[in-house]
Amino acid sequence: MDAAPGRPVEPGDLSLALAGAELIDLLAAGAVALDGDRIVPDGRPAVADRVLDQAAQSLTREAPYESVTDWLWCRGRGLAAVYLAALEADGQLTRHRRRLPFRTERTVPTDSPGRRFAADEPVLAALATAVGIRDDEPAEAPGAFGDAVEAVLAAVGDALMDLEAVRQRRAIEQAAFDNVWRGF
Repeated sequence: MDAAPGRPVEPGDLSLALAGAELIDLLAAGAVALDGDRIVPDGRPAVADRVLDQAAQSLTREAPYESVTDWLWCRGRGLAAVYLAALEADGQLTRHRRRLPFRTERTVPTDSPGRRFAADEPVLAALATAVGIRDDEPAEAPGAFGDAVEAVLAAVGDALMDLEAVRQRRAIEQAAFDNVWRGF
């Protein structure tokens, strides 16, 4: 939600990072484990967050289990909007209206202790860096997160690169299509 230092964060990038964060939270809660690149449910601990509980319920419970990459793409589809609605419903976002030059409305986060704490959390910092919200690398040394978390962070990075490649390909195709119609 905060302004990115370079470019605005694309909803698709944010959704992939949120799906990665959910998977990391599920790992921490003991709801899942990784077997190679497969997500294996480890039971059904109660998850206090309703959106994270939906994520836990959506897990494939029979072999062959879902891969981390498949999880990111499937779970991430539209996830930024889901979190935006959940944060709004919880009162953690407010709508700010601007009067000049046009009447516009934007959603901004409320200043809360949880938000300030989360900004310095190393895994969230790594995800924020991956989507371009932060310029600096996390202070944690490589490998400091554990193998499972490192695997998820790497998969998020790969998925973000794949998404950017798709965007570039579509832009090139659109430019070529526009040139054909212009007669070039």
